[in-house]
Amino acid sequence: QVQLVESGGGLVQAGGSLRLSCAASGRTFGSYNMGWFRQAPGKEREFVTAIGWGASSTYYADSVKGRFTISRDNAKNTVYLQMNSLKPEDTAVYYCAAGLRYGSRRSNEYDYWGQGTQVTVSS
Repeated sequence: QVQLVESGGGLVQAGGSLRLSCAASGRTFGSYNMGWFRQAPGKEREFVTAIGWGASSTYYADSVKGRFTISRDNAKNTVYLQMNSLKPEDTAVYYCAAGLRYGSRRSNEYDYWGQGTQVTVSS
C-alpha cells in the first residue's frame, strides 16, 4: 500500500514557475514508477510525465517537454515536478500516481493516486 500526498500548487502568472512535491508513505516507494497527471475543468485526466523507479528514464507529454522536469528522491520517498515557463493552459489539478508499469502514460496502469493539488496560471 502506498499513500501519496501532493503539495506545492498555487496561483502563478504566465511565465512563472512552481515546484510540486509528492510525498509517499511505505517502504516500497523505490519499487514504483511515478507519474504526474493533470485534469482541467471539463476535460479528461491527461498524462504529464513519468519517471522510472531508478530515475534513469523519464517521459514527457509533448505539451510540457522542455518546460517541466520530473525527478525523485527515493531516500525521501518523494517525487518532484518542476514546472517552468507556465502557460494558462497548464491550469489544472495535478495528481501524482504510483504504478508498477514502467514509463506508462495510461492512468489505468497506475495503482495509487494522491488527492491532487490545484495549479492556476493567470494570463
